[in-house]
Amino acid sequence: MVIAFLVAFVLFYLWHVMGVTIGYHRLLSHRSFRCWKIVEYFWVLGGYLAFEGSPIWWATIHRAHHRYTDLPADPHSPRYGWMQAYYGWIFHSKYPDHISPESQAKDLVNDPVYRFLEQNGNWHAAHILAVSIGILFRIALLIFVGWPIALASLAAGVLVQQVPLLLNVVCHLPKLGYKNYQTGEDSVNVWWVALLTAGEGWHNNHHAFPGSARSGFRWFEIDPSWLMIRLMKLCGFVGWVHEESSDSAYKMTLLEAKPNS
Repeated sequence: MVIAFLVAFVLFYLWHVMGVTIGYHRLLSHRSFRCWKIVEYFWVLGGYLAFEGSPIWWATIHRAHHRYTDLPADPHSPRYGWMQAYYGWIFHSKYPDHISPESQAKDLVNDPVYRFLEQNGNWHAAHILAVSIGILFRIALLIFVGWPIALASLAAGVLVQQVPLLLNVVCHLPKLGYKNYQTGEDSVNVWWVALLTAGEGWHNNHHAFPGSARSGFRWFEIDPSWLMIRLMKLCGFVGWVHEESSDSAYKMTLLEAKPNS
């Protein structure tokens, strides 16, 4: 039972965390690659079952974060309080006036699946739906494959749900990481966040090249999500990919900064 739990936890963690990094983030939010619709839904489902909420809501908020990074209009900048950056922004009931899916996520609002999960822009209803579907999924696992698998999935989902929230704070606190690029805001690369998030912790790189499907550029900046995208492309599941290679990335000003010890 312990072995079954551990194996299932690792597999579910990878699916859920890459569901966020590949599905919600690099695909839906930034459109950094194109893939079959069934592949898109596979990864987005992994993120959704990690209690990430409506894909339209997630992508809209994230695009607003890039548009207003570390300014007062940023939905979750730690400059204005870490509690607000970590979880406070989630509990609003609707989009603020300067954020609108209809104007900032036109490519997503016409998808009937995402429209249903969005619940007409009612944040509370969309969050309740996500939690309900996540719990029903674990109940189904409990009935059909037993409690070790169901518990592993739940534990992995809850842990992954916290990881992007942690990133929103940690990767915008300059003293906790390092910069490769002078991006004009507080984003930094944090190695242990990259480990937890399958490559998302190279956050300063991402803010320098938000449209890139690749976030790790230096030799030690391992990016498992990018490796998975490359694998899917080799298998024919992914078509066009926008990649900033390490060579082209270095054409920008690379700061002589080293990871904090």
